[in-house]
Amino acid sequence: MKNLLDDLNPAQREAVEQTEGPLLVLAGAGSGKTRALTYRVAYLVDHKGVSPNNILAVTFTNKAAREMKERISKLLPRGVVSPWVATIHSTCARILRRHIDLMGFNPGFTIYDDDDQLSLIKGLMKELELPTLRFSPSAVRARIEWAKNNLIGEGEYGRESRDYMERVVAEVYEHYQRRLRDYGALDFSDLIMKAVELFTSFPDVLSHYQERFRYILVDEYQDTNHAQYRWLNLLASAHRNLCVVGDDDQSIYGWRGADIRNILEFEKDYPQAKVVRLERNYRSTQMILQAAGSVVGNNLGRKGKTLWTERKGGERISLYGCGDEREEAASILQVIKDLRREEGEGYGNFVILYRTNAQSRILEEEFRRETIPYIIVGGVRFYERREVKDILAYLRVIANPLDEVSLLRIINVPHRGIGEGTRLKIARYARDHNLPFFEAMQRVDELKGLQTSYRRAVKGFVELITELQAESRKIPLPQLVERTINQTGYLPLLESQGTLEAQGRVENIKELLNATKDFAERSPEPSLQSYLEEVSLITDIDSWNGTSQAVTLMTLHNAKGLEFSVVFICGLEEGLLPVTHSLDSPERLEEERRLFYVGLTRAKDRVILTYAKRRRRYEGSYGSPPSRFLMEIPEDLLERKSPSWGLTTREEGDLFPLPLKRGSVVRHPSWGEGIVMKTEGSDENLKLTVMFPGHRLKKILVKYADLEIISY
Repeated sequence: MKNLLDDLNPAQREAVEQTEGPLLVLAGAGSGKTRALTYRVAYLVDHKGVSPNNILAVTFTNKAAREMKERISKLLPRGVVSPWVATIHSTCARILRRHIDLMGFNPGFTIYDDDDQLSLIKGLMKELELPTLRFSPSAVRARIEWAKNNLIGEGEYGRESRDYMERVVAEVYEHYQRRLRDYGALDFSDLIMKAVELFTSFPDVLSHYQERFRYILVDEYQDTNHAQYRWLNLLASAHRNLCVVGDDDQSIYGWRGADIRNILEFEKDYPQAKVVRLERNYRSTQMILQAAGSVVGNNLGRKGKTLWTERKGGERISLYGCGDEREEAASILQVIKDLRREEGEGYGNFVILYRTNAQSRILEEEFRRETIPYIIVGGVRFYERREVKDILAYLRVIANPLDEVSLLRIINVPHRGIGEGTRLKIARYARDHNLPFFEAMQRVDELKGLQTSYRRAVKGFVELITELQAESRKIPLPQLVERTINQTGYLPLLESQGTLEAQGRVENIKELLNATKDFAERSPEPSLQSYLEEVSLITDIDSWNGTSQAVTLMTLHNAKGLEFSVVFICGLEEGLLPVTHSLDSPERLEEERRLFYVGLTRAKDRVILTYAKRRRRYEGSYGSPPSRFLMEIPEDLLERKSPSWGLTTREEGDLFPLPLKRGSVVRHPSWGEGIVMKTEGSDENLKLTVMFPGHRLKKILVKYADLEIISY
């Protein structure tokens, strides 16, 4: 074991050897946190004699879980079983499959993804005659997800509803949960919420897992939401051997429920906690770390740490100010070509990061025009393609015929003569007799007023599903998938069409078959249910191939945990990064700053930053000031490239290009920051009435005032 510890720096070694009691490891970007985690597991097993069965390690992506498991296996003695290493959602799903029957649920539950949830919510809102234009199903889904992440059930949400929107959500929430139960389904957030409910309602189950998992390790702790925090707290409460690893400076998922307070207040929850800081960076140059540290140091909500590296010096941060988004894209491509020619950088060493997926369009056009290979992370994922979702829907109905969302998706795909009228009659019969939809289909002979041809079509579909269900219990998963593809007629129909689009869809279906073969080879439990569970929990980054010789395009959110030789961050403008809706909230603004910090610290050797003076957005072309975050990088770390324009000043004759309105914030050199109360005129005659501190109202003619826009 001495040799094992010799592989670690002093801080990593401290994190590994502190095996008992609560431990907070503040791991800076590129500081080797995965090494500390994996060596800690090996140390527990090989040096402390802890059984691997008593160790649980959880993280947030399948990719991270696979990497951690592989690295742990290499460290453990030959023949030693690996501990339980998985994402937090798949861990909860496995526990629920074993015990959810205690709560009256079907252990064979389906896991609904975003599309399934939206489909169900749209149907419910139609049934409840709620206006989807006024209350968008996606907004309703987001509110329900927020409630679940905060362990607020439908009953409590309804009682606490204050305004009309909340009452609408409460009504949908109640029906949504009832329908999920009827369909034998859980959504993504239910996996954690129901696991918490299981532990709190059945102490013997909780006690079993507390004894099973005496040592718990959590990666990316800053990304936990309240429900995940509560679940981990319950699980660790008996032995309190909870090691959490994270970086408060990389907490960037507040918009989906992550609560930075979980890591900031860890020592309040566990007063005996030991805190270890991993501050040595193995990735970036000193120049990059200084720039990133200068930016994130402006945040108030952080624990504080100073990253250092032995890679002294390095290239300064390049900053390109561009006229518009096309010039920005062209500048990025030119830098890539220059670095390939001058320094031999491969395409796979470059990544272009942006705040929103919409920014990729112009970049894609330029890459195609220049015939430069690229891949996009976060576009239409493989498992979201129509033909793939159709086959998966068949598999989900085979596994769980109560799953009405999947059933209705494929009841007439391919076309088999079961139209809307027939579906409505079946649905009415199911409702009148309190039956699941599939059971109503099995009793199609009892339906009145249904033509013989339609009745025959329904019977044929029921026989198909019933036969495939019987085969699913006898044959291996890949064989079942192949039979499903062929016996449904889906693949033969596509092959008969002979178009390029159809051929592409055929290739995707064949790739799905390859995926199931791969799953069967690497999984200890290659069942249909376990495969559907894995597919439902796949994230954008899980499918990214880091060995591809192509430039990678992705959002800043997707980039966390990755590294590249050369990093471009584009769209550094007010209203884009930071995004507009963060400008009126100090907490959201700090998260946007952390997002920029994450982008900077992905780079090993070079960072290139770009912004556009004008950008086409929505209904027109607008201008925005460069991001305030650029001004937080010390000038001596920046190398400004042309074309450029000032960070805080305007060119002659260039008035505010975005329409200032009531509520906009501006800064005057003498009077400070003020809020625009009224606007009059336009262009050369634009006049503002601004409220400055001390309730001082000032009327200002813009062309003569040296104003800086803070927010629109």
